[in-house]
Amino acid sequence: MNKKQPLALNKERIDVLRRLCKEAEKKGYLSNAVLKIVYEEKWFKLFLPKDYGGLELDLPEALRYEEQLAYIDGSLGWTITLCAGANLFAGYIHNKKAASIFSSPKVCFGGSGAVSGVAAKVKDGYIVNGFWRYATGAPHLTHFTANCTIEENGQPLLNEDNSPVVRSFFFNKKDVIIHEDWDAMGLVATAGHSFSVKNLKVPFGQSFIIDAAHASLKNSIYQYPFMPLAESTIAVNTLGMTRHFIELALEIVTKRQSKIGEAAYTIATERIHSEQQKTDRLAELLYQWVQISWNELTSKGQPSKKSINRISDKSRDLVHHCRTAVTAIYPYCGLAATNPSSDINRVFRDIFTGSQHGLLTFKR
Repeated sequence: MNKKQPLALNKERIDVLRRLCKEAEKKGYLSNAVLKIVYEEKWFKLFLPKDYGGLELDLPEALRYEEQLAYIDGSLGWTITLCAGANLFAGYIHNKKAASIFSSPKVCFGGSGAVSGVAAKVKDGYIVNGFWRYATGAPHLTHFTANCTIEENGQPLLNEDNSPVVRSFFFNKKDVIIHEDWDAMGLVATAGHSFSVKNLKVPFGQSFIIDAAHASLKNSIYQYPFMPLAESTIAVNTLGMTRHFIELALEIVTKRQSKIGEAAYTIATERIHSEQQKTDRLAELLYQWVQISWNELTSKGQPSKKSINRISDKSRDLVHHCRTAVTAIYPYCGLAATNPSSDINRVFRDIFTGSQHGLLTFKR
């Protein structure tokens, strides 16, 4: 486990969260008991300004939080990461409107990055139609975010390079239809259901562009490029879950020592420690490049292309290694680890569900 502990959570608090999250998996969504802690700790507001009741963390700090939360529980970490990332959109929405929405202690944005909707531009706003999949945390979202191509007078609007114009939108929960179709083997309590809107009229103020040039807040996080932020946050989620898996695997192998014999025990523990050390090295490289990029942002106004590319590469390297390491360690854990109700099986399923996220599936 990472030596740096950003969360002020003792073992008792972590054990309580793990028990509640285990119960949440049976329900298929984060329970009110879990959410109560999340709201109290302001975890959905990792990036939000203190004026909005947020923690106002910089990216390196937030990544440590997200890793630790994923270490506690995969569904917990994944949900907070994606919802805190969506709440980040506060910085691209008109200040007055953002303040009225994001000052709520339970505000939670979330949705889809897919461009699977169409927004027809009209005199006083847009008419939106679309269907989007995988809205993490759908049951407790207060607002849904979605990307749409833009049409005007029945014709698609195009950029100078002839690519379609795309804008992001947010919808109040009461205006969307939630399709309860999340049925994955892991990250069960993330409840990433699909959602849709039909002929929904929204004002121009519910549309925004996720780009530093269009930021409405001056905090440094809103000047940071979105892609390395997204890549690194997904990577540290995989990292946190993998650290938990390695810890559980070592406990299991140690308990099986007398059964499997000293030679087998030595082989298993050496392999686990070896994978743990590789994980630590790759994690530290990612954190180093994120810190470098953040220092560049605060000193020069933007991260260098080199650091952005390194974050992308190191995020993929880390996730690829984590998948490989877990696959290598799993056979040492015995048949009991195949029981869906066991802790290690749940972590295994969470890791290999999260690994299907398209952002880091393939190495560049």
